[in-house]
Amino acid sequence: MADAAANTAPPSDEINFLSIHSQNDAASSSSTPQTDELLNLLTKKPEPICYDGFEPSGRMHIAQGVMKTINVNKLTSAGCKVKIWIADWFAQLNNKMGGDLKKIQTVGRYLIEIWKAAGMDLNGVEFLWSSEEINKRAHEYWPIVMDIARRNKLPRVMR
Repeated sequence: MADAAANTAPPSDEINFLSIHSQNDAASSSSTPQTDELLNLLTKKPEPICYDGFEPSGRMHIAQGVMKTINVNKLTSAGCKVKIWIADWFAQLNNKMGGDLKKIQTVGRYLIEIWKAAGMDLNGVEFLWSSEEINKRAHEYWPIVMDIARRNKLPRVMR
């Protein structure tokens, strides 16, 4: 499988770099379908979308600031679009910042500013607030939530 992936012409140096590493990884693994699927995606899709997310919950750990900046910059420089979900409602559900949504959203904006200050290139990056996105499609979201709640008992959900 790795040989087939290596013989496809990569559209950029970044994907070529990935091809080299996937060949090395294949030598130590009996099966690499995930690597092959990734190479196929990167070969055929000019701007793959990558997702990340976080719950705003207070101060940022240095590694969260630096590593996310480095990784997002690698993705965008390789031609990926990055969507970062800010899970404000989920932070509220988990009682972050005392469950105060305004404080949670302030912390979310603060974290974005830290990433900017750390050098995150925001070209190709989109921040999505869960509260806004859920409200935009509430007619789709809430029936699914209600169906899941109806079909599952609390002990199952708690697992």
